[in-house]
This record gives sequence, C-alpha cells and structure tokens, in this order.
Amino acid sequence: MDTPSLLFATILLRPYVFGFLAAFLFCAARLIGWRRTGCFMGITWLVALACELSSTRTGVPFGWYHYTGSTVGRELYVLDVPFMDSLSFPFLLYASYCMALAFLLPFRHEERARKGAGPIALRFPATARTSLPVALLAILFFVYLDVVIDPVALRGERWFLGRIYYYPQPGTHFGVPLANYLGWGVVAALSLGAYLPLDRRLLRDDLSPHRPATGRVLLGCGLYYGILGFNLAVTFRIGESLLGMTGLLIHLPPAVLLLLRLRGYPGDGTAGDKV
Repeated sequence: MDTPSLLFATILLRPYVFGFLAAFLFCAARLIGWRRTGCFMGITWLVALACELSSTRTGVPFGWYHYTGSTVGRELYVLDVPFMDSLSFPFLLYASYCMALAFLLPFRHEERARKGAGPIALRFPATARTSLPVALLAILFFVYLDVVIDPVALRGERWFLGRIYYYPQPGTHFGVPLANYLGWGVVAALSLGAYLPLDRRLLRDDLSPHRPATGRVLLGCGLYYGILGFNLAVTFRIGESLLGMTGLLIHLPPAVLLLLRLRGYPGDGTAGDKV
C-alpha cells in the first residue's frame, strides 16, 4: 500500500487511538491553543519515536522489546515501530500533565460564588504551569497510567489489539520489566523538559494568568480517566481480575485527592499565582 492508504488502514485498525488523539487535540487547543498543542504533540511524538527506535535496537530506555511485525502491510510503520504506538504518547502525556495542573495550579477561595458552589477556579500563570513540581507530578501520573496500559497491551492477542510486541525476558510486573516504566519516565521528562521552556517563550494574551482554567484542565483529566477506564474495562473483560484490581487500587487514592482538591482542600491555593 502507499502511505495514504496505509494511514487510512491504520485508523481502521486502531480506531480507539485516533479517538483519543482527536479528544486530545480538542482539549489541548482549548487550554493552550493550537500553537502550543502542535509543539507539545510534535515534541512528545519525536521523543517517543526516538526512544522506541533506540530500545528495539539497544534496550535503552525501555529495556529490550521487539515488535512482532504481525500488522506490517495493514498499518503504517516508521522503520520497525508502528506509527500508532509512538502517536499515543502525546495524548497520554497531555492527560497526565492536566492531572498535575489540577493538583498544583493556584486558586482563590473567594472566587467561588458561594461556599460549596462547584469546583475551585484554577488560575493559569506561566510560572505555575511550567514549574518543576508540575513536571514531576505529570511524570508520575504518566508512569501510573502505563502501569495499567502496558500489561494489558502485552496480552493483546486476547483482545482486538493483537500480539504486536513482546519482551525477550518477561518482567516482574505482570510480564512487564520495571525498566519499561523507567523508560516512560524518561520520555515524559525529555518531552516536558523541551516543551515547558518553550511554553514560557510563547506567552500570549489569550493565556492570561487570571483566566479561570478549571473546565479546560478538567477536560484533560477526563481524557486521563477515559484512557484509564478503557484499559481497565479491557483488563476485566479478558479475565485479568488481579491486574484490574491492582490498577483500581493504584488510581483510586489520586482520584479521591483530586475531588478534595477541586473542593478547595487543603489550603487556600494562592501560592504561585503570578505571570
């Protein structure tokens, strides 16, 4: 097939990936605008692709793994890496970034119409959204998400994904080596390390630090839990109850803390409310 035909076949083969990608583009454009969205997507995709190409040849940074090539001719590849695989990283990282923003962006209690009248009004100053704590928390949420994604993807022959990759030496976490999660942390760190300084240099009036950003940030959080829910549903559907319960137990505490945060607890949230 030629490239356009392969791209169309890829969409048909992995529609959920492009569904999440479309949701990411919609959510990110509303929060950070199209220019930043393009930068975020391009940087993360290139970093992820480079890391995947490196790992399938050197074992760095994800550890050794290989794609089976079972879908060659049915979907688009970049050398030996399926295009859809590296394309997943931008929306996964963006959703994780929004989770970090929801926890760490500043807010003011007095901006709520009345006590208990809905979620807090998050502000969007550059110093907060590009801070080191936001980056570190986003990395953590990113790796947390893969703790559910990779084990169920490894069992792809039991659902419609198919057996597209394998580890020569299965790891300790439901067959996934711990190095894989370290690699995901590396991808997130490199991507955010390149994007966040760029964000600071792309200051524009439409990203006013005083504009309430709660709804736009929560769209990204919704994407995070949509991805998580999809993977947990598949996990339970194929009978991996222990894996599914492990994923639920890992993600339940942050979900509860997020709800408390959106109600304004703890603290007054005024720290870091600067341009």
